[in-house]
Amino acid sequence: MTEEAVARGRATMRDVAALAKVSLKTVSRVVNGGAGVSPRLAKRVTAASERLDYRHNFTASSLRRSDGRSLTIGTLHRAIEDVAVQRGVLVLAGSSDEDERRERRLVAAFTSRRVDGLIIQPSSHDHRYLRSERRAGTPVVFVDRPPASLDADAVVTDNAAGIRRAVHHLVEHGHRRIGYLGDLHTIATAAERHSGYLEGLKENGIELDESVVRLDVRGIEKADLAARELLTSAHPPTALITGQNLVTIGAFRALRRQRLHRKVGLVGFDDFLLADLLDPGITVIAQDPAAIGRTAAGILFRRLDGDRAPFQRHIVRTLMIKRGSGEIRP
Repeated sequence: MTEEAVARGRATMRDVAALAKVSLKTVSRVVNGGAGVSPRLAKRVTAASERLDYRHNFTASSLRRSDGRSLTIGTLHRAIEDVAVQRGVLVLAGSSDEDERRERRLVAAFTSRRVDGLIIQPSSHDHRYLRSERRAGTPVVFVDRPPASLDADAVVTDNAAGIRRAVHHLVEHGHRRIGYLGDLHTIATAAERHSGYLEGLKENGIELDESVVRLDVRGIEKADLAARELLTSAHPPTALITGQNLVTIGAFRALRRQRLHRKVGLVGFDDFLLADLLDPGITVIAQDPAAIGRTAAGILFRRLDGDRAPFQRHIVRTLMIKRGSGEIRP
């Protein structure tokens, strides 16, 4: 398929392989973050992907189809499983896809099989339905987001602090007009990150300008559109903070299309595959899903062993990974 033909349709992984002059397997390894590919070949694949505007189907292998965070969720699940296997315990997993009814159906399916405990990444805004399970002695630990209308152990990321750090970082590099693209405001973590943005501006003496803020941005395409609106406005921001990894991908795509990816700063929340291979590499505030998973599993097994201490919220800190995009000066 020629570049002209690709332009008329949607480029495939096979098209990228042909342009980069590598095997389909090599492209697959690069796109999915696999090992065994030299930096030289990886750069060829990345360059071909950008030239063809290839869009990888993140949903094909995602454990959470609504946000594509397969890397994060997979890591969290593996960490839980690593702790469980030491106890000779089998882990059952399911995805709620940000659907409250689906969450309840999954919990019902698991409890009907008499599982010993539950680790839940919640979608529901009311967890009183779990009270009967608690009375029956089933321990419940929440990850990523705290429970609603229920006292329970929770292991969460310090979302607001992570975004505040992103604001401080951009200010240190000379930015005062910093835009923000946030996920659905109904998601607790998205609301926390937006709050962190507002707090970060206030701490640095920057007055909020709602014209450079876009909330309820869901997915790559909407993020691309929202970023383009900001970048082409009369008074565009000199830097962007994105509140979720697919939003970051969409924002970077808009920056590249406007040829502003080396002129406008970008810091994203949550790491993602190939972020280090882009040009420039994407600076991110990274969560630690392995630590979240290990902590949650440890709490669950302590509860199973008879721990009756008061419920606690455990906070796992984020890490800033500097790769270049967040270090661009205005």
